[in-house]
Amino acid sequence: MPGENLTREEARTRADLLTVDAYDVALDVRSAVGAQEGDGPRTFRSVTTIRFRCATEGADSFADLLAPSITSLTLNGRALDVAEVYDGSRIALTGLAAENTLTVDARCAYSKTGQGLHRFVDPEDGEVYLYTHFEPADSRRVFANFEQPDLKAPFTFAVTAPEGWTVLSNGDRDGESTPAEGGGTHTRFVPTKPISTYITAVVAGPYHYERDHYSRTLPDGSTLEIPLGALCRKGLARHFDADDIFTVTKQGLDFFHERFDFPYPFGKYDQAFVPEYNIGAMENPGCVTFREEYIFRGRVTQASYEARSNTLLHEMAHMWFGDLVTMEWWDDLWLKESFADFMGAYALVGATRFTDGWITFANRRKSWAYRADQLSSTHPVTADIRDLEDAKLNFDGITYAKGASVLKQLVAYVGEEAFLEGARRYFKRHAYGNTTLGDLLSVLHETSGRDMAAWSAAWLQTTGVNALTPQATYDAHGTITELAVLQEAADAHPTLRPHRVAVGLYRRADGALTRYARAEVDVAGPRTVVGELAGLERPDLILVNDEDLTYCKIRFDEGSLATLRGHLGELTDPMARALCWSALWNLTRDALMPARDFLALVEAFAGTETDIGVLQMVQSWAGSALAHYTAPASREAAGQALAQGALRELRQAEPGSGHQLAWARFFAGAASAEADLQLLDGLLAGNAKIDGLDVDQELRWTFLAQLAAHGAADAERIDAELARDDTASGKRHQVRCLTARPSAEVKAAAWTSVVERDELSNALVEATIAGFGQSHQRALLAPFAPRYLAALERVWQERSIEIGMSIVTGLFPIQQGDQATLDAVEGWLTEHPDAAPALRRLVAEGRDDLARAVRAQSCDAA
Repeated sequence: MPGENLTREEARTRADLLTVDAYDVALDVRSAVGAQEGDGPRTFRSVTTIRFRCATEGADSFADLLAPSITSLTLNGRALDVAEVYDGSRIALTGLAAENTLTVDARCAYSKTGQGLHRFVDPEDGEVYLYTHFEPADSRRVFANFEQPDLKAPFTFAVTAPEGWTVLSNGDRDGESTPAEGGGTHTRFVPTKPISTYITAVVAGPYHYERDHYSRTLPDGSTLEIPLGALCRKGLARHFDADDIFTVTKQGLDFFHERFDFPYPFGKYDQAFVPEYNIGAMENPGCVTFREEYIFRGRVTQASYEARSNTLLHEMAHMWFGDLVTMEWWDDLWLKESFADFMGAYALVGATRFTDGWITFANRRKSWAYRADQLSSTHPVTADIRDLEDAKLNFDGITYAKGASVLKQLVAYVGEEAFLEGARRYFKRHAYGNTTLGDLLSVLHETSGRDMAAWSAAWLQTTGVNALTPQATYDAHGTITELAVLQEAADAHPTLRPHRVAVGLYRRADGALTRYARAEVDVAGPRTVVGELAGLERPDLILVNDEDLTYCKIRFDEGSLATLRGHLGELTDPMARALCWSALWNLTRDALMPARDFLALVEAFAGTETDIGVLQMVQSWAGSALAHYTAPASREAAGQALAQGALRELRQAEPGSGHQLAWARFFAGAASAEADLQLLDGLLAGNAKIDGLDVDQELRWTFLAQLAAHGAADAERIDAELARDDTASGKRHQVRCLTARPSAEVKAAAWTSVVERDELSNALVEATIAGFGQSHQRALLAPFAPRYLAALERVWQERSIEIGMSIVTGLFPIQQGDQATLDAVEGWLTEHPDAAPALRRLVAEGRDDLARAVRAQSCDAA
């Protein structure tokens, strides 16, 4: 039988044959604590009973389970020979009846990779915490099932756990917990609504739990009552700002109920912040899980609170888009992720204090999309997902951010009310069911009257990003005679699309660059004239896609670019400023502007940026420009100039402000000169001071990491810092700092711990990789480039896909940034045509980034 993968065709065949009526899942996790019994992985007991129907009596099918062992198997009262029917990933089911009952008693393994049932031991107090994460197909690591999104069913969970633990699942508890035979407690949960396997959830451990409540009067006069919970590890309780989480949660529930006209259908609403989480969050209905880094141990800027709120709302939107109505197969992953990404920003602006959320979306989320859409692995928003490995890799900037950008344009195309009415009909028509693209287009056509097939063909079923450039001519008096928008597409993805854009004209006056004219136009084809702007006086800046209505790369004419070089900081509108920063960064990435010019703009104007999220994004881009796009001969001087500019802004920033904190972190990342490192050392020791800068524990680790990377902090000092912060977070920081040290022995040990051994948890693998890849340590890292290529196929075969992805992407030799490394990677791709497609995709994406770096360095050196 095939291994762990599942193809789309296999899933379709099984869905045509089977209908699942109910799951009953009993887990005994008391083995999570105490000494481990026996050799091999630590395991727990999982007993699953599945009731299902078969459309063809006598047919064969299979159930899914990834477990070290099965104790017993029973199908329709008949015991099955485990050795005969179970191959380690599938249970063969032969001679099915019209109605069937399958019971599987198995020993499943706890996870250290963040997949399945993850087990974490808190180094601070020794407490054990468990949580599940299943998307796209890891519930089969915890219980036997039919692991595909279109075989929905109600789930009834029961969990036996150690005494004193909090135990949660998707549904409410069915009565009080009772004492379990042999110790611990037994908790049973009420059956869920019909949901997919990948969004079931269990969270268990001595979590700190806080409660609140949400009530809403519905149009029929009844009252919707939703118990709210928020939980985290006990060690983080002192940092847990649950009140703010509950505030945003209630704002979101109000917002979505007002627009969706479908009451939240899953009873309670718990939000669990869990350790060593691989992703940002997961939309398990009634039991949403988040990475615990959203609980801030030190001072952060408002951008961090905005990002957390966006994630809270993104996951809440999934309760409707994804949980209530779910895609049939992963081809239509965008039906949930694009909508949730759009709705996160939409609700953020419409319901919370973060009213500038669309600026962040334009500046940060779309940057992710633009990068992904220019990789060789780009794909349509509606992707061709052949199997589960494809699905895992398509949780990317296309599915999330480009899809959300396209939906933002769709709202402008069909109108906000038509869009929302389409959503309302979609929920009512397909509640607890599964859908495809056609189901959504159908309701939007009904509510808008628009040709959704043509729109979908242009935006959802093609690849690539268009570039829009203004072209203006003037008469002798400086009056516009014609202004046109030119549309271009890459040769590899030549589609020209319809764009609804705003074109803004800006002029300088009294030290400010402000808009004096605006026109909306439908751009179609290679050249579109904006007739409304003819006859107006010559602008200093023409901004195509003003207000960010469409998804495109903005280009400038020569006059506009000259204005930005000298006066970017004078733009008064924060959205326009964010769009210009993003456009300038795209010019740099595309090797149309030297990296030195972008860094000069950062040094000249980043200090005047008022939006903290935009500032932090620009700082991140500056770091990338220095590390990857600056010519090698200029890199050291450019880095020192960037550090000096950052220090200047740090000293001038308002004491205690978010801007001061952002500049402190950026300065730490750029510091390399002896004087700069001495300042970081002094700030740590307390004998140097910058007024208003609180060097809390998180900032201490930031400073120490840079010292370690430059050989100014040894292992003894790093260990002493861990003694000061002996927590799970502290341990991750310590590992990163130790691995960052500039020593061949250190790098070799780090490499061995990640590539040659499989003992570290996902979080410590991530920390080790983060410390290993210091961009200024190119010579030290060079010997690992051939070792990386030699290890790829073995790593991909031996490790879980989550850890495999971390290693393949995290250890890619991007730091080398040279033609020789690019040639070596190209050679590997040529010589390994039969490597796993998902592995080849990740390596090809690294190759694309490396090729872009080589081109940009050549531009900068010219």
